[in-house]
Formats: sequence, structure tokens, C-alpha cells
Amino acid sequence: MHRVVLPETGTMDVWRDAARRLASHDVPPSEIEWVVGEADQGLFDAQPLPAGEGRALKVPRAFLDLADRAILHRDPASPGLLYQALMRLQDQPHLLADEADPLVRKLEVLRKSVRRDIHKMRAFVRFRELPGDGLRRRFAAWFEPEHRIVEANAGFFCRRFADMDWAIHTPDLSALWQDGALSFAPGAPRPDLPDDAAEALWATYFANIFNPARIKLDSMRQHMPRKYWKNMPETAQIPAMLAGAEARVDGMRAAAATVAPTRAAAITDGYRAAMPQAPQVIETLDDARAGCQLCTRCDLCRNATQAVFGEGLPDARLMIVGEQPGDQEDLAGRPFVGRAGQVLDGAMQAAGIDRGRTWITNAVKHFKFTPRGKRRLHQTPNGDEVQACKWWLGLERGFVQPQLTVALGGTAALALTGRKDAMIRRRGRMEETAEGPVLISWHPSYILRLPDAGAAKAARAELIEDLRLARSVVAG
Repeated sequence: MHRVVLPETGTMDVWRDAARRLASHDVPPSEIEWVVGEADQGLFDAQPLPAGEGRALKVPRAFLDLADRAILHRDPASPGLLYQALMRLQDQPHLLADEADPLVRKLEVLRKSVRRDIHKMRAFVRFRELPGDGLRRRFAAWFEPEHRIVEANAGFFCRRFADMDWAIHTPDLSALWQDGALSFAPGAPRPDLPDDAAEALWATYFANIFNPARIKLDSMRQHMPRKYWKNMPETAQIPAMLAGAEARVDGMRAAAATVAPTRAAAITDGYRAAMPQAPQVIETLDDARAGCQLCTRCDLCRNATQAVFGEGLPDARLMIVGEQPGDQEDLAGRPFVGRAGQVLDGAMQAAGIDRGRTWITNAVKHFKFTPRGKRRLHQTPNGDEVQACKWWLGLERGFVQPQLTVALGGTAALALTGRKDAMIRRRGRMEETAEGPVLISWHPSYILRLPDAGAAKAARAELIEDLRLARSVVAG
């Protein structure tokens, strides 16, 4: 009998190494005893693992993903079940696709249970602040997971709470994060954690967002099982809130709005008449510009300052299309006026192109960004947002009717050609579309992002070369 002891940390690595050695020598599952954590010596002396190279093993990536979670289940049979699957996969490479197979079903149940427990830990861990005189604040929490998930979940808490020191204690294992370094310690009984002043504030917030009219007890118990309540400060209020729910609903009904008086309709109509209205029919570039300012075709309009329509010569022979407005463009309401605009202006001047005799615009008209403090960091528009804005870009091309359109960057190329091929293979090439030829080149922002000065200089030279080609094409 072979006996394999799996540790609390690194469980998957130890199981994988042992299982590979045993399976490569065709050791049957009945001759292996799998033990997790500290264990007493068995009744019989265990045989050492087979030595030397055995036969080569093959498993699909899906099995490794399955094993990575199922091995953490508290069911003592989980390592043995995974080993059975490993052995069967050598003769049945498509075993995992058979959802009716009892072994596959059992392993999937184990994986789902572990994944659910990982989610519960992330949702229900409650930190309490500890006294300290260092620069980093210190916190600790107590949690009782169903399975051995502390190590698998530690990375999430490291990323989420990287700026503080913390400890998560469980009966089996403790995760410790101190000065940016993660370590593990044996489990311990529940520590005596101090009261945290922030808990009262959190409990007040929890009580105020409670909606007595939307109580679904079964759903609440499913997503917040009672076994976690004892470690969550807000749950102490749930019984009282449930008891008073009916009275609160009656109060909400009594305070509900009454039927609006007849004069309200006239007032509302007056407000609506005073609001800007989009043109009923778009017949000119000015109509398109006015309509674009009121566009709600995608969600980008919610956070941007304004839509940024194109500008330039209305019958320009050359149109230049970028990706989207940046921070400065969003504030100014004009395309290419920030740092990328300065690069483009310099390249156009070097290529002998007059910006005033060109139509310059973007594939997407609203600025997409992520707030970072006082800064707004650029985000690349997704395919749906590009598709939504093709309406306005199509109107611009239809009214201007350029002889040639230059696409700066991948987003503009996608909007104008419908293709997402790599830019490095397309740069400097002319592509035919139903609306006319499109010349593809680098976006000025790409040049600004290049860390190597030599690479940036080369990319700028290529942009100038492409613009010179564009000038020669429209010059006939």
C-alpha cells in the first residue's frame, strides 16, 4: 500500500507529483491511501513511491483546472477520485465530456462546492482593525470555510487589500499579509478580536439599504447562509428588520406619491419644450453634429462631458479618423487637441498636409475612461461601442465624400473596414471598402506610449511616410 500525505498548503502540487509518479507505473487506485494534513502512521508500513521513469501520461487542460479546485474539497475521497479520473483518461481522453459518467458528475459537484465556498469567503470575511503604531494599518478576521480554500483565496485578498497588513484566521490555516509579503501559519481557535468603530457605520448603512418590500427569505438564506451570520456584524439586525418589515411596507404605501394634478402635464411639457431637440431629419453636417451631441446609442454618453464631432473642410478630399476623444478633446469638444493632436499636427506639417483643408474626426465620439483620483485614464472602446458610433462616422463620410480616408490605429481600422487584423501587418497599406479606399497607419497615441525612443522615432517616421502617400493620392 502506498501512502501519500497531502499538506494544507501546496496540496495540488504535491498531489500532482505523486499522482504522476504512481499513474506512470500503473499503480491501481486500490493500492493508494491519500491523507490530507497531519495524520497518524497507518496500521501498515507504507511503500515508497515508485522510482524511475514510467510511461508518459496525457491529460487535457480541463482536467488540471478541475483537479485544482476539487482537491480542496473536505471530502477525504477527493484525491482518490481525481486519481481514478487520471487513470481513466489515459484510455478515455474524452472522459470529461461525458456528463453522465458518475465519476465525472461527482468531481464536478466537488468543484462547484469549492468554487461556491471561495465566493462566500470573499463576500463574508469581515476585518477588524488592530491597534498599531506603524505606517501601515493592521486588521484581522476570523472565518470558517467549508473547504481548504485559504491558500487558493489568499491572492484575492492580497490584491484587494495590498495597502494594509492583515491576517485571516481559520481553524485549519491562517493567511498573513505583512509589509507586502504573504505567509501562512497553522490554524488556531477563534482569536479575541477588538470591536471596530467602522462596524457601527456599516450596520447603519446595511439597515438603510434594506428594502422590506422585496424580502425573499429562501433567496437570502441561499446567498447568505445562517452559518456565516455569527461573524458578520450586520446580521444581528436581520431578525428585527424582518419583524418590522410589514409595518415598514405599510408606511411606504402611505407615503407613496399621489396622482399628479392636471397642471403637472403642462409644466412637464414646458420643460421638455425647453430642452435641446435632435433634428428630425439629418440633411447636413451641422444637423449630424447637433444630433451627435444628444446621442445615447451606447452608455459612453453617461460619463463623457460631450460628444466630439469631426471638424475641418466640409468637402475635404482627405479624411483622417482616430480612435476616440481623449481627456483634453472631451473638455474642448474638438478632435486631436491634446498631446496626440500635437504629434499628428507635426506629422501632417512634415508631410505637407494642411489641417484646415482636411476633415479630422474619430471612430467613437465620446471619451471612454476609468477614473483614478483626479485623473481620467483612457480605455479602448469595445466592439459594441464602435458599432454604435459607425452611424455618425458613416454620416461624416457620406457628407464629406473624401477621396481617401486615413485610419489611425486599430479601432479606426475596425470601424472603417470591419477587420481586426494586427496593425503591424496592415500599416502603410491601402484597403478597399464599399465607401472608398482606406489607408492604415499608426495612431499618435501609440507613438507616445512606446517606451523606447528609437522605436518611437521610427513609428513617427512611418506615420509621416503614410501621410505623404495620402497627400500624393488625393493630389492625383
